[in-house]
Amino acid sequence: MPTLKQATPSVYSRIASYGAARGDVTVTNDDIVDPINSSDEWIRQRTGIVTRHRASENISATDLAITAAKEAVEKAGVGAEEIDAVIIATISHPYATPSMATLVADALGSKCPAYDISAACAGFCYGIAQADALVRSGLARNVVVVGVEKLSDLIDETDRTISFLLGDGAGAAVVSRADEPGIAPTVWGSDGARWETVGMTHSLLDIRNRDFVANPVQEGEKIWPTLRQEGPSVFRWAVWEMAKVAQEALEVAGITADDLGALIPHQANERIIDQMVKTLKLPETVKVGRDIVDAGNTSAASVPLAAHRLLEENPDLSGQFALQIGFGAGLAFAAQVVVLP
Repeated sequence: MPTLKQATPSVYSRIASYGAARGDVTVTNDDIVDPINSSDEWIRQRTGIVTRHRASENISATDLAITAAKEAVEKAGVGAEEIDAVIIATISHPYATPSMATLVADALGSKCPAYDISAACAGFCYGIAQADALVRSGLARNVVVVGVEKLSDLIDETDRTISFLLGDGAGAAVVSRADEPGIAPTVWGSDGARWETVGMTHSLLDIRNRDFVANPVQEGEKIWPTLRQEGPSVFRWAVWEMAKVAQEALEVAGITADDLGALIPHQANERIIDQMVKTLKLPETVKVGRDIVDAGNTSAASVPLAAHRLLEENPDLSGQFALQIGFGAGLAFAAQVVVLP
């Protein structure tokens, strides 16, 4: 019996480049406080957010993803024929099927395998883990990973649990073959027992089964699924459990906090970021991504957007170690140490 052929594996992978796209409208705290009976001071104290970027109605999540992906591909110097897969992490694509990734691949001029993943705020780091595996297995030379959200489509402006946090944007990376290790093993998982702590107010089945004749929509009633969360529960989980995941990611990478050039955490809440910095005992030399102050929480897009900004503001970080970690609905989480491009 003949032996089956296998793809030639690549020993290592790396992030070759980042790209970014942000919503074109800057929304201040004062712009959104009236419906939630709040104030600019309350939002700043609880979250650290001053503004958030949201996209105009004529700009879709797919538009944002394409813009970010094109920048990343151009920076990596990768031709369309060299793109071997596109992975999109999102919870805000308007269509359950087909995937957004096929549209992004087409916009890049590629007919490569393309698929979406749904891991909410952990989605980009999930995508990096998969891209790393595809490259090292020999199935791909270059993989485009995009975390993208247009969360403004999923906001109830009267919701006090999460609506004031959310922004729109896309962050992309190209993961390529490398001669040296550029992506450490990923520490990832989920806690489905806490599935209901972050999620949607309605399912699509709720809408389908609604008898709009017998039960007409009342003024102010919300039928379209919007985002909500149990804030205190999510905060405690993120503060105490995710620092452990971050520490484990350092250990499996074979480095310590002193070896890091940057920490790039999910931009959920500045207090969570502060606590993670404290728990990990990061030296003052470590640069910390704090995109949340100006961009808000962009879920799957938050880690790559923070990385993109951190590199733009600190080009000397190129080639240094960064610990990136995403966590959110599911409750899903993922962290890995990477070498910054």
